[in-house]
Parts: sequence; structure tokens; C-alpha cells
Amino acid sequence: MFEFRLPDLGEGIHEGEILKWHVNTGETIKEDDPLVEMETDKAAVVIPSPKGGKIVSVAGKVGDTVVVGDVIAVIAAEGEEIVVEAPAKEAVPAAAPPPEKAPPPPAAPPSVKGPVPAAPATRRFAREQGIDINLVTPTGPGGRVTLDDVKRVIEAKEKGLPVPPVEVPAAEVAAEPAVEERRAEAEFAAHAASAIPFLDIEPLPDFEQWGIVEREPLRSIRRKVARKMVTSMILVPHVMHMDEADVTLLEEFRQREKSRRTGQQGAHLTILAFIVKAVTAGLKATPAFNASLDPFKEEIVYKKYYNIGIATDTGKGLMVPVIKDTDRKSIVRISADIEDLATRARDGKIEVAELRGGTFTITNVGPLGGTALIPTINYPEVAILGVGRVQEKPVVRDGQIVIRKILPLTLAFDHRIADGADAARFVTEMVRQLSDPNLLLLET
Repeated sequence: MFEFRLPDLGEGIHEGEILKWHVNTGETIKEDDPLVEMETDKAAVVIPSPKGGKIVSVAGKVGDTVVVGDVIAVIAAEGEEIVVEAPAKEAVPAAAPPPEKAPPPPAAPPSVKGPVPAAPATRRFAREQGIDINLVTPTGPGGRVTLDDVKRVIEAKEKGLPVPPVEVPAAEVAAEPAVEERRAEAEFAAHAASAIPFLDIEPLPDFEQWGIVEREPLRSIRRKVARKMVTSMILVPHVMHMDEADVTLLEEFRQREKSRRTGQQGAHLTILAFIVKAVTAGLKATPAFNASLDPFKEEIVYKKYYNIGIATDTGKGLMVPVIKDTDRKSIVRISADIEDLATRARDGKIEVAELRGGTFTITNVGPLGGTALIPTINYPEVAILGVGRVQEKPVVRDGQIVIRKILPLTLAFDHRIADGADAARFVTEMVRQLSDPNLLLLET
């Protein structure tokens, strides 16, 4: 029998949610046939079977979360006999009295797969004190390691004593799920407040007391977005620089080229492709926005390549496919890449590698509406461009009021490594490029 364990799905991915099984128990499959579709916090992936044979069993149903290293399927080789062993019965002589019933042995503690549950403040405290949090006996609800658990280990080590076992009260073990959730929320709030001065996170009220509610688990991609946005907004000091680009000439050129290129690759030719090229020009002029800050080494990492991420709205959450080497691609090629990556992201067919390696992100709400937006930086990048809807506006040109097509731009950037003057230079270069399509063509 071959036990197939959930393989490493990529850097930083520890678990996946089962979206669909492509096999059934008892079914015979070939090597590399689709086995299961999993959704990680980055993308949906189809995992092929590493061996051919008969499916003896599968672990988990649709919606379950499986940790890397867990057995997800058992496969029997072709011709291998599948034996299900029944427990043997002990023979007891008829004349002998029945043996005394021995007390059952104590249940072994459940094995912990993946990171143990603990609040961020608890993890940091354990790390600072040199304590392996995975070896700390948890006493919190749901097997959560608390701050007191870590302190208990530290006190025992300082006295040279073994860590005393702690019994969790039976009442707490048997607590109702709602009560346990409230305790976990209160503990998390207390720890978060201890980690960040003046931060006071209160547990949510019981919304059911006012009416009917519906609950949906925060899964995979949506959960990853939430974590990244919180990290970005807490860690990075955001500053905004706003401007407008007159894209009247660019729009006339784009519409002519769309008609001329009907049926060809990249013929869709949205304004976003031109913006990507203008952003690339801006990054060359101001390298600080194509960098990342390493807070541990206190270094600024300047990237000498240009990979532009495009924030894409999908049914499962926000995804950011990355267009690689935009400095070496034509606008037509960039347009084709945008269409291809966005389509596959929405269909759940994008590869994890196509979501990595970005140096700068663009989020475009123009097609959905809205005059402008203030975006959140896609950490660990240091800047993001928010693009609104092109609108016809009255403007003054050569002393005359004329109607022009105006594109609103908002640059959010990390004030730790860039200043307002850098932002002004970056956006000004973008505006210059977008206002004259001939400049973009020269860049290409």
C-alpha cells in the first residue's frame, strides 16, 4: 500500500482546503491522473496521483483543511491484494471466570500538526525567551498556548526543574463551542493589546440577539488577503500622492489600434496595459518604489527587474497575478498577458508561481466605477498605484476651457524608504508618459 501525503505546495504554504476529489474509493487510476483539487492561501491547484493503482481510501471531504504531510490517499498497486484485518478475538476457557476488566489506558494526547494555536504576542514572547512554543503544554481553549503556559516553562527552567504537568479543568474541556470561542476571542484581544500599545480589540458582540445572521468561514485566499492587509496597515506607514493624467490622445490612439488589431493577440488593448508600461518607466526613474525594506537587517533591497502585479477580483477573493519583465515586453504583449492571467485567476487555473515575484502592484477599479481610491500596499512591496475611472472633465488648455479625458491616479507608498518628493517625481513621470502615447512607444 502506498500512503500519499499532501506534498509541499510552495514556500510558506502549510495547508490546503479540499475543493474537489477527482477519484472515488475503489477506482483505478493511472500515474499523473488528477487526484484532488486543493485551494491554498495563494491559488487553487490540482494535485496529480504520484502512482497508478486502486484507490483504497481518501482522507477528508470537500471543505476540509489538510496540513502538508497528512495522508490524503492510500493507493494499492495493480494486482496487490487489499486485506482489511479484523481484530482477533481472545479464546477464554469456559470453566475459567471472566478476567477482571482492566481500566482503559489514558488516551494519548493528540498529535499537533502544523503550527500550534497561539496569539502573535505569545509567539513573540516565547521566541524572545528562547522557548520552542511547539513543546509547550497548552491549557487554553482549543489547545491554544497561552502567555501563562510559556511563563510556566520559563520559571521551571530558571529553577532547573522539569516542567510540571497542568491539568485542564474538565469544565473547560467540555465547554460549549460558543463559550470556547468567546474565551479564545478574549484571550486574543488581551494578547494583541499587550503587543501593541493602546490597541484594544474587543470581542464581537452576540449579533444573534438582534436578528438572524449567516456565518461563512474565512477560508484560504480570503484569509491570506486579510492577514496581508493587516500586516501592511500595521507595519507600513502609508502616505498617499494623488494626481491626474490627461489621456485624451492615448485613448484616441488606443481605440484606433483596437480596431486595427481585431482578431490578433493582445487586441483587447485596455488602458491598463499602457499604465503598466508607464509604471515601469516611473520605476526606472525612481528606484525606491521598486524595492523592499528588510527591517531585520536594516537594508533597502533594490530590485533590478520589473515585475508588475495586477490586483484581480475573483469569486474567491483578491489575487495578484504578476506580469514578469515588463521593461522588455511590448504593450501588445503586456495586454495579452493581463487578459490571460486575469482569466485564469478568475477560473482558478492560475499557477502559484504566477502570483509570486512582484515588485510593484496596480489596482484598477475603473471598470467597476468610482472616481478614485486609496489602496493598501501589497507587503513586502513598498508602493501600489490605485487607478480610477477615466472621465471627461472640463480643463483649461492655453487659456481655453476644453473637455479632456482625465485619469485619476493615487500612489500609496512606504514613508520609511521614500519621501513625498520621490512620489511626485514618480507620478509626474507617469503622467508625462500617459499624456503622450509617442513617449510610451519610444519606451517600447
